[in-house]
Amino acid sequence: MTPGLHDLTRIFARIGLMSFGGPAAQIAVMHRELVEDRPWLSERQFLNALSFCMLLPGPEAMQLCTYAGWRLRGVPGGLIAGLLFVLPGAAVMLGLSYAYARWGQLPVVEAVFLGVKAAVVIVVLQALLRLAKKTLRLRVHWAIALTSFMALYAFDAPFPLVILTAACVGMVTNRAHHPAVTSTPAQAVPPYQTLRQAAVWLTLWFAPILLAYSLREDTLTTIGLFFSKLAVVSFGGAYSVLAYMAQEAVTTHGWLSPAQMMDGLGLAETTPGPLILVTEFVGYMAGYGISGPAFALLAAAMTLWTTFVPCFLWIFTAAPHVEWLTTRPRLTSALEAISAAVVGVIANLSLWFALHVFFGQIMRADGVFAPSLPVADTLNASAIWLAGIAALLLFRFRISLPLTLASLAALGAVLYQLGF
Repeated sequence: MTPGLHDLTRIFARIGLMSFGGPAAQIAVMHRELVEDRPWLSERQFLNALSFCMLLPGPEAMQLCTYAGWRLRGVPGGLIAGLLFVLPGAAVMLGLSYAYARWGQLPVVEAVFLGVKAAVVIVVLQALLRLAKKTLRLRVHWAIALTSFMALYAFDAPFPLVILTAACVGMVTNRAHHPAVTSTPAQAVPPYQTLRQAAVWLTLWFAPILLAYSLREDTLTTIGLFFSKLAVVSFGGAYSVLAYMAQEAVTTHGWLSPAQMMDGLGLAETTPGPLILVTEFVGYMAGYGISGPAFALLAAAMTLWTTFVPCFLWIFTAAPHVEWLTTRPRLTSALEAISAAVVGVIANLSLWFALHVFFGQIMRADGVFAPSLPVADTLNASAIWLAGIAALLLFRFRISLPLTLASLAALGAVLYQLGF
């Protein structure tokens, strides 16, 4: 069944407004709306599309939504679906970023965000356990995950190098688990059409960066190039790239502090849409720190553009070849190895977050082997207590994430009023 544009817009607007709770919940909402409640996609089409989107860098739920719209009404349908999935959350995040930049340094606000940050530590740990259970099926996967964690935590290895190495290892070591396909499904469109789509979207992607460069606006150019690079290496969802983004944004560029980075993630958890919208917060804070709210708006716009335009590039150029892509054994092996590496990446992120929430000071020795270590006498007992409450709410009582974040924020404020 092919819906009209009015019906398509109405349903995907509803999906966008209900897209809380991370990719698993978002994909479940899409499955209910597009497969169960109305015959727009078959079960096989939906699962093939999901497998395809997991092969791509970037937020898989947003890309699945874009693909579904493309499948139903071509490029216009894909644009409508993808934009409606992102824009509601982007608008909310922009308002929250402005409020945070203006009032986030007030003591009571900092106390509220201590509760949020403590909850975020548990949320990331929950994501790590869920992904490890689903991903680490073979001994080689465990080895890749452990090696990736050590490379990032102890040796400060570049995140893109970790992902590339894992993909290469997967192609070599896991081929025996994915027999070669004896027949190749026909491609849906001729190559020149694919190249034309790629040229259009690559031009759109880099146009604002080139404009900023031509105007000698170095900060916007740097932001555009940085988040473009992030869009290319962001396999495995937002959590997988947060440590890399934090390292670059905090340490290399000095756009925000580790505490502000965690506050941004807490804000992103409360908005609809993909968690990668935390990049908008980073871009806004970078611009705000340099030249105030007007420039922050431009920086946030550049960040959003270079984060999500690549998603449309991947979908509109590769979607006609989904059946072919999802049957390639080497691609499947590389994806499994990347997913295993992402477990190690998120383990490093969990430890990074925990150290910065539970301790006031972190030190890192110089040299090749340089793990981050806490300064023991800077332990924050309130943060430990709040994280324990968050763990009980999420693991024991299975309270929803929005309610957990709200509860921990309120507890942080209470502790502040009590003088802790």
